Amino acid sequence: MRDEQGHPAPTGPLILGIETSCDDTACAVLDGRGRVLASVVSSQLDVHRPFGGVVPEIASREHLRNWLPVEAEALERAGIELSDVDTVAATRGPGLIGALLVGLSLGKALAYSLRASFHAVHHLEGHIYSPYLGAAGEPAREPPASFVALVVSGGHTSLYRVAAGSVTALAETRDDAMGEVFDKVGKRLGLPYPQGPVVDRLAESGDPAMHPFSVAACSDGSTDFSYSGLKSQTLLAIEALERQGVRAPAGGVDDGFPRQLTDLLAGFRVAAVGQILDRLERVRSSEPFDHLAVSGGVAANRLLRREITRWCADRDVELELVSLEYSGDNAAMIAHAALRRERAGAAHDDPLEAEAASRIAF
Repeated sequence: MRDEQGHPAPTGPLILGIETSCDDTACAVLDGRGRVLASVVSSQLDVHRPFGGVVPEIASREHLRNWLPVEAEALERAGIELSDVDTVAATRGPGLIGALLVGLSLGKALAYSLRASFHAVHHLEGHIYSPYLGAAGEPAREPPASFVALVVSGGHTSLYRVAAGSVTALAETRDDAMGEVFDKVGKRLGLPYPQGPVVDRLAESGDPAMHPFSVAACSDGSTDFSYSGLKSQTLLAIEALERQGVRAPAGGVDDGFPRQLTDLLAGFRVAAVGQILDRLERVRSSEPFDHLAVSGGVAANRLLRREITRWCADRDVELELVSLEYSGDNAAMIAHAALRRERAGAAHDDPLEAEAASRIAF
C-alpha cells in the first residue's frame, strides 16, 4: 500500500516530536521506519531581529502563539489525526528554560490526554542522530555500533563517543561555542540577526591569508574547545581597522563591504574551523575512529562542510554530514531520538514527572 506520492504507507508507531529549546517552534511526525512524514519549523527571526539576538521571554510567548498552527500544519502534511499518534516526544533540555517549559508542557499534556507513550529527550541526543535522518519519504539509516559525533551549534561545540547507545563526552565547550562567536563577531560589525550565517557568506569572498589567526589550544593540553581567545583577537582586529577608517557599511551588507573586513572574516573563519580539525585529529590519535557524524546549526557553515569532508576523505573516515534541512533545531530529530529509544526497548518517561532543565549532561 502506498501514499499519494508513491511512498509506502506509514508504519507504526507514529511519533509526534516537539522542539522549543530556543527560538524555533517545531513539530514533526515520524513513522516506525524513521521516515519524516512532516517537519514544520516556525522561525522567530523577525521578532528577535530588532534586539540583535534571542530575548528569552519573547521566545517563550512566541512558542505559545505559534504552537497550534505549527501542530495543525504538521498533522495535515503527515495526513493523520492527533488521535493517530502513538508516541509523543519533547525536548527537556538543555536550552532556554522558559522556552523548554512550553514545549515540554505541551508534550506531557498531549501524551497524557492521548494515553500515548512519552519521551523527554535531551536536545543533543536529537542532534547526534540527526545525520542519519533520510530525505522526505526515506527511512532513517541505522548508525554504526560505534561512532564519534561532532555537534556544532550556537551553544555547543562538542565531540562524543557513541557506542551501544551510550554517549561519552570526548571534548566539550569551555567558554564560547563556535556559533556563538560567529554571532558576536557579526553583531560587533552591525550585521543583521542571525549574524553567523552572514559572517559565513561574507567570508566566502575574503582572502584568509591577508589576515591569519592562530588556532587556539588549551594550555593544559585538553582537547576541549575554546573560542573566547579567537573572539577577543577578532574584536581587537576590527577595532584596529576602524581606527584606520575601515568600517562596515551602516546600510547593511548589500551596500558593499570593505575588502579588509571580508579578509578579516575569512581569516577568523579559517581559525574557527581549524580548531575543529585540530581537535578531531588529536582525539583520533588517542581514540581511533572510522565513523564521524556531524550535526548542529553550524554544520551548515560552508567552510566547515568542505574541510570536514576533505579531512574524512584523506583519513578514510566515513562521514555522515547532517543535511541542511535538519542541521538547525527541528522536531524531526527529537522524534527520531524517541524512535531509537522505542526500538531499544527503553523505558518511557512519566509525563507527570518529567521536568525541563536549562543545563543537563548525558
